[in-house]
Amino acid sequence: MKFGLVVPTYRSILDAGRTAPEMVAIAVEAERLGFDSVWVGDTLAKAPIDSLTLLGAFATRTERVTLGTAALLPALRDPLLSANAILSLDLLSQGRVTLGVGAGFAGRSEPEFAFTRVPWERRRARLDDIVALWRHVWSGKSGPFHGEVLHYDTLPEYPEPHRPGGPPVWLASFTPGALQRAGRLYDGWLPYPPDVADYADGLAKIREAAVRPVTPALFATVLIEEDPIRARERLEDYAQRNYGVPLDFVEKIQVQIAGSPAQVADRLREYQDAGAEHVLIRIATQEPAEFDEQLPRVADALPR
Repeated sequence: MKFGLVVPTYRSILDAGRTAPEMVAIAVEAERLGFDSVWVGDTLAKAPIDSLTLLGAFATRTERVTLGTAALLPALRDPLLSANAILSLDLLSQGRVTLGVGAGFAGRSEPEFAFTRVPWERRRARLDDIVALWRHVWSGKSGPFHGEVLHYDTLPEYPEPHRPGGPPVWLASFTPGALQRAGRLYDGWLPYPPDVADYADGLAKIREAAVRPVTPALFATVLIEEDPIRARERLEDYAQRNYGVPLDFVEKIQVQIAGSPAQVADRLREYQDAGAEHVLIRIATQEPAEFDEQLPRVADALPR
């Protein structure tokens, strides 16, 4: 099983004193600690550091790790300009890019779509079209493209990507429809279900529908804290500061793992046994000092 580190980039971490160059240094340190990948989030409402720009900085300072988005919201960008930006990142990193993408989270993402004047309706079909358009132009095709939502009679010509066909694209979603789409249209699956049985069931459905190899991944929020009462308090604080909602709500949607290094490792092994092959670790803190203290402890706890 591979492990990736999600580098916090949202406004709250900047307000707490983290700088953009320090984010780059975290990616370098993650590579030194043995992580297989580094990832950044993407939200217009809370991320003043652009995800693709930051990954470009990571590319110049790292040599081995995969560089990923967890998860990019492609609808917020012009599809052809984003195809060019991602292709540029692919060439700059010599093929180390993997894109986690999503269509937006109902109840939270609508303002971001409004900011960019993109219709919220048919957002999933729009996402699928954007990804298909990227693959179309990354494959050297400049002829017409007509999807369910996007239509182009002519397209610009792009240089050949480092990896034939361009970077792999993983779908970050767990709806029943997403399981079918992940198997048919995407190269990977990036959910965060709190129940291991649900993960295993979802992966089985994807494999039933798959027409291509699909990498099973997982997005997990992790905290090393041996005192169970203190662990609960710290997760509660993170949920409130990150989402503005109680932990009781968040943990029904997302996997949250807190405990001793052995407890964290055991919980991650459960998802490995359920089929997860690449786990993205988000450390549950908004404080730079706490993040820096947690990072080596989390790295040591990962089951290798």
